[in-house]
Amino acid sequence: MAITVKWGKEKISFDLPAPDTPLYAVRSALADYTHLPIDAFKLIHAGAVMKDDNAPISAYHLSPHATIVLVGAADNPFTHTSPSEHSVLSAIQRELASVRDSLQPSLQAFLLAPSDPKEHSRLAELLLQSLLRLDGIAAEPSWQQARDQRKDAVREVQDMLDRLDNAWATRSV
Repeated sequence: MAITVKWGKEKISFDLPAPDTPLYAVRSALADYTHLPIDAFKLIHAGAVMKDDNAPISAYHLSPHATIVLVGAADNPFTHTSPSEHSVLSAIQRELASVRDSLQPSLQAFLLAPSDPKEHSRLAELLLQSLLRLDGIAAEPSWQQARDQRKDAVREVQDMLDRLDNAWATRSV
């Protein structure tokens, strides 16, 4: 079930998990997305504060296309607190999982028969966008694990792009 989370001027489309999932799981996912501490914001639906983190989300009677308002100490999405190392690691893992799930199968198929210029352009563009998103993930100098994981993710995506371009360059015309 898709809902909208309003946070300042930003609207976040959010897929809710199963109805028996505790509110804490939703709050945790939103904390990762917003980089706000999990206890630094309130969730409001239909005029009521969603307080009980242990209650299942079904207790709040969310319906498809419902709206939840996220109100916090840093209500402006562009003035939020610095992300934690954990949230940076999560962002890197999400980006890499997205590339592996959505692009790698198409890349493998393309490498077997690299003949469609539109598919080459599409895959190259999406891989470049992923590299830019990874580049935009900032890790503090002291977060060695996050820095190493980001470096490995960039290398993996760059390797996919290199294989794509090499297959395109060596295709039989």
